[in-house]
Amino acid sequence: MGSLDRDEERRREARAILERVARETSPQVGAGIEGTFSGVRRHFSAADADPGDRIEVMGTRIGRGLGLVAFVILAALLVMRWIG
Repeated sequence: MGSLDRDEERRREARAILERVARETSPQVGAGIEGTFSGVRRHFSAADADPGDRIEVMGTRIGRGLGLVAFVILAALLVMRWIG
């Protein structure tokens, strides 16, 4: 009976390992999107600016925000020009 218990334990362990490998290697549906959004959030919050210099952080945030607004306006003008 000891060998049967040992075989069953090995099967459970092998099954657990296979499930873990499948879980770790399966593509994460939201992982890419989440990474993109967190990168955008870090960019617009000026995470790469010197945190000790509040003026640099605020200037970076304002500049990047205005750049986004300018991009949206120019894209809208291009679409309006293209459509009509």
